[in-house]
Amino acid sequence: MNSCGYEDNLPLSEATKLALTGVTSVLASVGRAFVCLDSSFRIVHASCILDEMLGAGAASELQGMPIEDLLGAELFGEQGGLRKALEGGQRREGWRAVLQCGDSAPRLVSITAAPVQHDASGVCDPRLTYVLLLRAAEEDSCSHSTTFYADAVACSASMQRIFRLIESLQQSEATVLIHGESGTGKEVVARALHQNSTRGGGPFLAVNCASLPPELLEAELFGYSRGALPGAVRERAGSFELASHGTLFLDEIGDLPTGLQQKLLHVLEEHKVERLGEAVPRTSKARVLAATRIDLRQAVQQGRMREDLYYRLCDVNIEVPPLRERREDITPLALHLMGRLAARGGSARAISPEAMRLLLDYQWPGNVRELANVIEYAATVADGEVITPGDLPRELQLPDSVRSKYQSLGRMTNVQEIPDEEVVRILTALEEHHWRREDAARSLGMSRSTLWRKMRELHLDALHSY
Repeated sequence: MNSCGYEDNLPLSEATKLALTGVTSVLASVGRAFVCLDSSFRIVHASCILDEMLGAGAASELQGMPIEDLLGAELFGEQGGLRKALEGGQRREGWRAVLQCGDSAPRLVSITAAPVQHDASGVCDPRLTYVLLLRAAEEDSCSHSTTFYADAVACSASMQRIFRLIESLQQSEATVLIHGESGTGKEVVARALHQNSTRGGGPFLAVNCASLPPELLEAELFGYSRGALPGAVRERAGSFELASHGTLFLDEIGDLPTGLQQKLLHVLEEHKVERLGEAVPRTSKARVLAATRIDLRQAVQQGRMREDLYYRLCDVNIEVPPLRERREDITPLALHLMGRLAARGGSARAISPEAMRLLLDYQWPGNVRELANVIEYAATVADGEVITPGDLPRELQLPDSVRSKYQSLGRMTNVQEIPDEEVVRILTALEEHHWRREDAARSLGMSRSTLWRKMRELHLDALHSY
């Protein structure tokens, strides 16, 4: 008997069997395998479609098998990332794994996993603790979106290549250099690399090399002994030690001070760190991932980056493209961000087609980070459950020609208190009338001299030839 008062080897009730058969049939019709697990992560039920994936009779043979034997210990071992998430009551979508049983050929599958929600009806057997949906990963290439480790959402070919590269590095300890503009999601890629590695059950620590002065950055990375720094009343381990069994992500590595580059190179080569104020080497087995928004090869040529450190950092290079170059990702990203806000209790739950068109037409200089900010702003100001064009920031609502001038105005002036509504109203009229002030003034209901005065006050006069 287990703690719930039933024997694990007793057959499922007829009501539960009937329910599982129905769910299995429905999901099988769309090519989805259905697996139920007990609290010990052993298979209680496996749908018949697994026979098609693994061979005849596979579904029945899986009964009672630990799920880690089928999908790997990296995800479902005691420290597996997906197992930890499920034990914490969390749902996960789009995780990848290799499905293999016995002599069957390995199949790459995409997994959606969640804890089972039991109700008062008692139809669902209490042994059914977790549920998994499996689909062949090759189907992702024709889907409208792909969710990969919760936050990396994409359907573009360029991002799919990155996802496949992450999968291929599952067993690798290589140092990876991630390059891309600010806001493209370099840390999301780094987290995916960590979660999809053998270190996924260990810590993931992120340090921004551009956010701290050199002396504090050195202490953050390498730690310090008592008295080594002003106010250091006790010793402290650095990030390299704390991430020894996990991953250390060094963001904006191109801004690492030259004085620290030699120390970093030594740690990467020798796997030894010395805390500030000590001469005792300590072992660090942290895997290092780095990211930068600048061209490190150019930094090497300019003497701002050590050449040997550059080559040590880039065992593998990953280039994350800007959002404007993968516009097909805007819709799935926006919907994913909306879903995340709705899950936190937000009232807005959808985006109107007209608002989505504005999102697709915008150039996104701030990339995915800017998109996230825009969605959160729009969801906050929206009156109902649907985001409309009027809920989006002013800059996204403007026609292309007006938006270009509006952005130029921000670059050309340092004025912080420009009346936004009046700027847009006058700028739109000028653009519509090809900057013929008399026609624009007439449409605005003001004299030509009044319009000229307002243009000077609002710094619009300099935009005519911009």
